[in-house]
Amino acid sequence: MAAGVTAATLAGAVWAQDQITGLEVIGKPHVEGTGFQPAATELARDQQWLDHMLMILCFAVVALVMALLLVVIVRFRSGANKIPARFTHNTPLEIVWTLIPVLILVVLGAFSLPILFKQEEIPVADVTIKVTGNQWYWSYEYPDLGIAFDSFLLDKDKLEAAGYTADEYLLATDNAVVVPVNKTIVVQVTAADVIHGWYVPAFAVQHSAVPGRIGVLWFKAEKEGVYFGQCTSLCGKDHAYMPITVKVVSEQVYNDWVARTKTADAGTSAPLTVASSN
Repeated sequence: MAAGVTAATLAGAVWAQDQITGLEVIGKPHVEGTGFQPAATELARDQQWLDHMLMILCFAVVALVMALLLVVIVRFRSGANKIPARFTHNTPLEIVWTLIPVLILVVLGAFSLPILFKQEEIPVADVTIKVTGNQWYWSYEYPDLGIAFDSFLLDKDKLEAAGYTADEYLLATDNAVVVPVNKTIVVQVTAADVIHGWYVPAFAVQHSAVPGRIGVLWFKAEKEGVYFGQCTSLCGKDHAYMPITVKVVSEQVYNDWVARTKTADAGTSAPLTVASSN
């Protein structure tokens, strides 16, 4: 695995890649943003659709309950009912309010389970990447290609030289994960010390990185661009300083990057030198 000192020393060669590729920054949080990042995978589209559907269903249930409460308050208030009713139950009503929640749960299961299963059923990989969480940086290996490098937070005074903007501090890294567009990427997630969490919102993928265990996730990015993520498990004092940067490029650019990274110094990610087709 590439040492942190090596990655930091050779970062100057890597910083140039953002200036050269001209990739669009797509998966990025925004100030005062409350919605999802643009969905860049089928998984993300499905999960965002499910969230919206569930939100509508929740609003409908709340509206129904509030309407029934209002009817009860108005119709059965003490002023309109001088003599309190003495019945103890209403069988048809009890059947209805038992069947309606059952129906709601059936609808939830019918739509949510296939989407959840799709995320957990790992397809055959076009590219396999092993991710290892460390305090406080990420290590990446492409085991089928013999590529490995570390990824550190990019210093604030080096953002501009790397092609990033000032508001992308705490998002950008010196070495980014590079993957081809429209290819199935299988990510094996683990950790070397404590529990971390590998998360890229625009891909709708997240998995805990647990020492001694390997978790698996997958995604297929559908648009070339730069996507940011973050460690999601409180892993120590620098937890907020171990971001994730993923660059989705054309297959030609990816193959060129792989070839040059294989011949680069050990633990070094070669810069992307061919402009994106986007």
